[in-house]
Amino acid sequence: MFDDIALFVHIVQKGSLARTAAHLGVPAATVTRRLRKLEERTGAKLLHRSARKFALTSEGEAFYEAFADLIGQAEANFRGLSADLHALQGGLKVAAPTNISVGILQPMWSGFIRAFPDIRLTLTLNNENKDLLENHVDLALRIGPQTDLRLFQRRLGGIATTVVASPDYLKAAGTPLIPDDLAGHSLIKVAALQSWELENTLSGDRETLHLNAFVTVDDIGLARQFAADGHGLALLPVSEISGDLRSGRLRRVLTDWRGPGRDIFAVWPTGRLLSARAKCLREYMAAFLNDCSVFQGVMPGADGP
Repeated sequence: MFDDIALFVHIVQKGSLARTAAHLGVPAATVTRRLRKLEERTGAKLLHRSARKFALTSEGEAFYEAFADLIGQAEANFRGLSADLHALQGGLKVAAPTNISVGILQPMWSGFIRAFPDIRLTLTLNNENKDLLENHVDLALRIGPQTDLRLFQRRLGGIATTVVASPDYLKAAGTPLIPDDLAGHSLIKVAALQSWELENTLSGDRETLHLNAFVTVDDIGLARQFAADGHGLALLPVSEISGDLRSGRLRRVLTDWRGPGRDIFAVWPTGRLLSARAKCLREYMAAFLNDCSVFQGVMPGADGP
């Protein structure tokens, strides 16, 4: 009914059914039919009309005065919203994991800010998957597929995981050669990974290990630091340790084995139009991750750049 009320307001403002039809790009017969339908729904005749002209009835005058400002404001708001959705300027609220954002992805955020200075980025970092709709988030970067049916998601890449330790630890405790050797070592576990699932990249063999940990933490960054400090072996995503592997601060062990891959996704709410700003960032993230070998499952060091 709102559309028919807006049509009536346009008829009055244009002074003609034909001019209204031309303005809206619809057949004149459609304008006549919808006006008749509105009159039937309101139970009142709104226009006295002839082949050449029309005049408002008293009911039509009251109807126009009641809705003209409302329709005008609504259409102005719609035009503003449409312009905002298509503009590469204005606010953009984004959520992303803390560790990866302040680490390997920091150049991505910095590069986006530099490339699009008119977009006001609000970047919320948290390792928990907080509700995007409740927090009014336009776009999020998430590790792992999302099960929330209220979200769209697009895979941007994948991150390998590997067992690592410091050179000092390996010198003192020895280097494990097969997964069973891990039982005799100090292990640093991330709380989210209660068991270590390893796959042999050569044979495809799989091992699931339920091992006692020397220390368990709920933060990947701290687990990386403990491993680098020589406290034991850790199963960690390459995105967290690529710099340490290149510098030699950490070394891979069980090099024929890898842990489970971690897919990375761009995520956004299904019930909200994705603005040009959000689309711009989504494509920027996709290009950055595609050019970064770590996010294409490549292992730094001996296995890759």
